[in-house]
Amino acid sequence: MSEFANRLIAWQRRHGRHDLPWQNTQDPYRVWLSEVMLQQTQVATVIPYYERFLARLPTLSCLAAAPTEEVMALWSGLGYYARARHLHQCAQVIVTEHGGEFPREPEAIARLPGIGRSTANAIAAFCFGARVPILDGNVKRVLCRFLGIEGFPGTPAIERRLWQDAAALLPERDVATYLQAQMDLGATICTRSQPRCAICPLADLCVAQREGRTAGLPTPRPKRNLPEKAVTLLILQKDGRIALEQRPPAGLWGGLLSLPELPEDREPADHARDALGLQLGAVSPAPTFAHGFTHFRLHIQPLVCDVVAHRGVAEAGLRWLGRAELPQAALPAPIRKLLSAIP
Repeated sequence: MSEFANRLIAWQRRHGRHDLPWQNTQDPYRVWLSEVMLQQTQVATVIPYYERFLARLPTLSCLAAAPTEEVMALWSGLGYYARARHLHQCAQVIVTEHGGEFPREPEAIARLPGIGRSTANAIAAFCFGARVPILDGNVKRVLCRFLGIEGFPGTPAIERRLWQDAAALLPERDVATYLQAQMDLGATICTRSQPRCAICPLADLCVAQREGRTAGLPTPRPKRNLPEKAVTLLILQKDGRIALEQRPPAGLWGGLLSLPELPEDREPADHARDALGLQLGAVSPAPTFAHGFTHFRLHIQPLVCDVVAHRGVAEAGLRWLGRAELPQAALPAPIRKLLSAIP
C-alpha cells in the first residue's frame, strides 16, 4: 500500500467523520441520494434536506412512485434543480428496467440517467465493494495539491490526468475507508481557503506545501464576465392567495412553481387579461433584486398586482396558494425569499 493511502486510512480511522447520516450504510439509495445532494453543496446545508427527503421517501420505490411536484418540493431551496429531476427519472428507470435494484457494476450504474462516473464509483465502492476511484471536488483539490498538478481541474486534459492518478493511488484493501478519507480530508483539512496544513497527515509529502503553492492549487476557474439578464415577475394577489405557475420541465427552475413572467413590451394589465383571464386593480413595483446562477446573473423586478376579477376564462396553469401553503410549496429559493418579504 502506498504511503499516501496508508496515511489517509490511518487518519480517517482516528480523525475522519463517522456520524454523517449517510454513513454506516450500504443501501445504494441512501448513498446515491447523499452523493447527488452533495454535488456543489456543503454538508451542513445538505443534512436537513437529506433527512427530510428520506422521511418522506424512504426507499427508491417510494421515490419512483412519487409525483414530480412532491420531489421538487422536497428539493426546493437546495438549488441545481436538474439534479432532482434526474434523480426522479433515474429511480423510475431502476424500477422499470432493473427490478428496483441498483446495478452492482460501476459501468452499469454510470449508464443510468444523471449519474456520472464519480457518483457511480462511489455507489459501487461503498455499497458493493468495488475497487474504483472517485473524483469529487474535495478529492480533486487533495490530489492537485499533493501531486502539484497545475491547470484548472474542470478541463478535459486535467480531469483525465486526475482520473489516472486517482486510480494509480488506490490501495488493494480498505478502499471504502480510503475514499471516505479523501473526501473528509478535503472537506475538513485541505479546504479551499485557509487549509490546515499544520495538522494534515500528508503535509511532508505534499508538493504544494513543500513548494509554497497551496494557495494557488487547484488552479482556479478562468475568470469570465457573467451575462446579465432581467425579468419582470407578477405577484398576483386575491383574497389572501398568490397565483403561481409551474415552470417547464427543462430550463431555469424547471418543474418548480414560480411567479408568472411578464413578457417584454407587454403591460401587466393586458397580459393578465389576455393570457391569464384576470382583471387587475392596483399594480405597484417591489424592490428589484439580483440572484446569481452558475452561468448568468438574473435581475428580478417584482410587480405586486391586486386581482379584482376573473374573466371567466380558464386561468392558464395558475395555482392559487395561501400564505400558509407557501412553506411546503416547490418554490425556488429566490422566489420564496421574495414572497416572504411582501406584506
